[in-house]
Amino acid sequence: MQLIDQHTKAIMEGCKVRARDAGLTFDDESLEYVVTNRDMLELSPKVMIPTMYDYWVHDVEVLQGKGKYELYPNNPFETVINTRPAISFYNDNNPDWLNVMIFYHVIGHIDFFQNNLYFKHTWDDDFAGQALADKRTISRLRSEKGRWVDYVLEFARSLDNQVDYHGVLADEHRPAGAAVGNRVDFYFDVFLQENKKVPVNVYVQEIERYNTSLRDDPQGGEDAFFAEVINKHPEFAATFEKSAGVKRERGRDILQYLIDHSEFMDRDENKWMKTILQIVRKTSLYFQPQIRTKIMNEGWASYWHETLFMRDDRIAGHEVDFARVNSAVTAMPRVGLNPYALGMRLFYFIEEAADKGRYSQQFLAMLDRDQRRKFDNKTGNGQDFIFAVRENLNDFLFVNNFIEQDFVDQNKLFVADKMLDEQRMVWQWYVKSRSAEAYKAMVKEQLYHPPHITIDLDKSGTDALNLVHHFEGQPLVKEFIHNTLLGIEFLWGSKVLLETTEVKSIKQPDAQQPTLPGMTTAGPDQDAAPEIEWQRIRYTMKDRKLSKGLV
Repeated sequence: MQLIDQHTKAIMEGCKVRARDAGLTFDDESLEYVVTNRDMLELSPKVMIPTMYDYWVHDVEVLQGKGKYELYPNNPFETVINTRPAISFYNDNNPDWLNVMIFYHVIGHIDFFQNNLYFKHTWDDDFAGQALADKRTISRLRSEKGRWVDYVLEFARSLDNQVDYHGVLADEHRPAGAAVGNRVDFYFDVFLQENKKVPVNVYVQEIERYNTSLRDDPQGGEDAFFAEVINKHPEFAATFEKSAGVKRERGRDILQYLIDHSEFMDRDENKWMKTILQIVRKTSLYFQPQIRTKIMNEGWASYWHETLFMRDDRIAGHEVDFARVNSAVTAMPRVGLNPYALGMRLFYFIEEAADKGRYSQQFLAMLDRDQRRKFDNKTGNGQDFIFAVRENLNDFLFVNNFIEQDFVDQNKLFVADKMLDEQRMVWQWYVKSRSAEAYKAMVKEQLYHPPHITIDLDKSGTDALNLVHHFEGQPLVKEFIHNTLLGIEFLWGSKVLLETTEVKSIKQPDAQQPTLPGMTTAGPDQDAAPEIEWQRIRYTMKDRKLSKGLV
């Protein structure tokens, strides 16, 4: 692995100038390395961070990757990581015209990293330097503690999706000097959700009522709002005053709670374990925004590599080559999901719609199909609008707000499913739906969404740690429960309880007649879902033995 040569670096700097002229903003400094495919195999398990600590799973993934490479050699174009300065890696045999395209793509990623608000907690960090310090720390601990370091690392990694990323993000976006005990924050974050445990629809109604109060009276709207709150909840004032100035434990970050409250790890001989947990937690928090913005990030980079490269005079003579490479990256598959293609097309669609003023109340209130199709206010605000989208949204909000029927129709998208032809014993694919809601639901199902597990602060103490899984329609994966609770029991020092939801019974819908001879009844005409009855279960891990019972 080595830095790119001066000729290639000059190409990159020229791309930066053109990208800034187009409106992208990013730091001046960046590092570009040339790597071989085998270098990629070594770096990929570490999320392309050369300085990241070693973990036994990395070795397994490298061996698997080498086996695959021997059979199917691949040629990745680029990889970029979000650090200061931004670091990117390139294949060692790219021609200059291809590097121009790739550099525009990388610059799009860097612009996204450094301007999207979900990355705000990473903006001031040199993660590569931090990772190097973490790697040296773990190496030192391995020399002192031996295999116990890898046990603790394994236990911590099983919990690295249970960090309070949104809490960290909220603290980052809180205005400097703002009081943590703000009554608005307390009312919506604590009083309604934890004290009253109101339903979601009531919570949303209160938010709307608060926003309406401020719109109607920017000066006294908040006081009027809380006057109504106190009329409805007389205890609110006393509860808020009692909480003022007290740092509240949110119970949403299991790793941090173990670090702060485990008496086992607080013993002198075990304090080194907290260092391991801090490293794993910090690394997870750093990568949380990347996994939550995959479609947006790749779509934004693809939008800009296509937009800027098509304007670049260096494309001359390579139009066909560019079309071939670009179509391989941004082609929309008929079945499945390509984040590059979906994200790029959504940004183009949003830009065009905003240019025509289709996010205005005038257009949204319009019901006539022909009038909607012809509507064009020629606002010219399309690019400003997508820059605002790039800054403020993540994948869920991006997909949920902008995948609409016009977009699905324009790109000929659909949701596919398969049914078994028993006569030929082959699967046959069919178009299940062309509706925007069905397509949107399909995309959202594939987004990152870790289980929502919190600590029951009222029940947890030195004798037991009580965890609550907030059921959202998907049960926990049973085969992971034993090992994960085993690790938590070790780090906590006593028994651990986990309350969750599992299937009690499944009632299949009445069978319908097959649609074609020889086919099963599973097909387009049978969309009825089975009726599932759920029940609350409590798992208990004590002395490394797992038991289970009804709540």
